[in-house]
Amino acid sequence: MNAITTIRVVLPAPLRTMVGLDREVDVTVQGPVTQRAVLDVLEREYPALLGTIRGRTDGRRRAFIRFFACEEDLSHEDPDAALPDAVVAGREPYIVLGAMAGG
Repeated sequence: MNAITTIRVVLPAPLRTMVGLDREVDVTVQGPVTQRAVLDVLEREYPALLGTIRGRTDGRRRAFIRFFACEEDLSHEDPDAALPDAVVAGREPYIVLGAMAGG
């Protein structure tokens, strides 16, 4: 039987505004809790996010988007690696952050 887990997700303000959220969102993941699984559910529940966090065709993280959890940058981690226990337990959120560039 696949476990069902609720994950807290924090999105950058422009993406929250685009989908009508004013705070973090809870997504329910069935099975292993990975970055890919969380983002798949997020994009399924909020179709306007398709192509904003990951490329529509290749599923790769878009430039200037970063992923964090438990004060760790997960942006370059395997998308199928398990998220930290504190995220799975609901003690910490999974954070999607719009990176800034410039000088």
